[in-house]
Amino acid sequence: MKTIITVVGRDTVGIIARVCAYLAENNINILDISQTIVGGYFNMMMVTDPEKCAKTAGMVAEEMEQLGREMGLSIRCMNEDIFNAMHRI
Repeated sequence: MKTIITVVGRDTVGIIARVCAYLAENNINILDISQTIVGGYFNMMMVTDPEKCAKTAGMVAEEMEQLGREMGLSIRCMNEDIFNAMHRI
């Protein structure tokens, strides 16, 4: 099952590098990535494959949220099915 990761906050140097480093360290593959900066605000959405990750989805979500707090960002992780259900019209 795929995981959707969103990152939002003020743009700073190294956001993509730190998020991607965490994912690589945990064997989470990035399948698709999109990022934009609007008016100094950074927004990124990633579709990932956590199949080879040894940690639970909950652990990854908590650690990603902590990384976001350290960087002054909001980082959220959710299962693809939940994401799709939330964004269905």
